[in-house]
Amino acid sequence: MIRLEIIANHSVEENILDAFKYEGVGKFYTKYPSIYGVGTSGPRMGDAIWPEENFAMVIWCDDEEARGIVRAVEFVKKKFPDEGVKIFGLPPEAEPPEEPPETEPAKTEN
Repeated sequence: MIRLEIIANHSVEENILDAFKYEGVGKFYTKYPSIYGVGTSGPRMGDAIWPEENFAMVIWCDDEEARGIVRAVEFVKKKFPDEGVKIFGLPPEAEPPEEPPETEPAKTEN
């Protein structure tokens, strides 16, 4: 499983969902409807000075679906280059670390 995070301006939310439908991906996701921050596209604070807001989606999926999601997001990014569309991914879970060898408890002097 791969964890993908998509952060974008609200103005392109429907475009992203439409691109997902076209690719047949992104059926299951978690959406954070209003998020604020400062990125390379500028501040998005939802206030009188910086009124725009972003949204975020988190999707856990397999490799094949991840490729379709990336294609969909890249399509929207090309169509709307100034809307701060970003996608981040985390690789599959790493192998768990090996258990440390058991050691005998330290002897204490009585």
